[in-house]
Amino acid sequence: MAVDLVIFTIIDAQLRVLLVRRGEAPFKGAWALPGGFVRVGESPRAQGEDLDAAARRELHEETGLDPERVHIEQLATFGKAGRDPRTRVISVAYFALVRPDLAPIVKAGGDAAHAQWFPVEGLGELGLAFDHGEIFEVALARVRAKLEYSDIAFDLVPLTFTIPELRHVHAIVLAKEMDPGNFRRRFNRMLEDGFIEQAPGKRITASKPATVYRFKRR
Repeated sequence: MAVDLVIFTIIDAQLRVLLVRRGEAPFKGAWALPGGFVRVGESPRAQGEDLDAAARRELHEETGLDPERVHIEQLATFGKAGRDPRTRVISVAYFALVRPDLAPIVKAGGDAAHAQWFPVEGLGELGLAFDHGEIFEVALARVRAKLEYSDIAFDLVPLTFTIPELRHVHAIVLAKEMDPGNFRRRFNRMLEDGFIEQAPGKRITASKPATVYRFKRR
């Protein structure tokens, strides 16, 4: 049993995913999603770690990030025969969202030789190891869908933001332009539903100081 992680952030106005260059066989030298095997004990009574604990551990080991500062969520299970040439391996995939200010501190670890943030557009051309291309596509679709009805954008914006800044994040993730009027109505619903509240201070802009907001989740 393994866990794989699809880790997203926004850098330079692009939605990006973290890949690691494998330092060991199989697929040595190829790009892959971070992840690894779930740890188990030596006896039937020592059953090892929970799946969520394994995902958080792999996140820390392969990126250096503190799991407590990252949104991580179980995605799906992938168990097609032959997906790993070593033996039969079933992987539980997770997706994670990293705030842009945390992205620069990511560093490769574990059996990874190098870690790099890649734009999601055109990622299929890399030919990822194992079935990681399929896992990535499922994760991207899930994140885009959840952005429409939840507050997961919290993990892709600064602690405070303006309405245009949040609209820009939605446009980047969804890969489409967001009409300002329609988005403002949606933003007002998030205010009414208690997802968002006004934050202290103002953001200096080219025209006039703008009101800043924050998510209430944390």
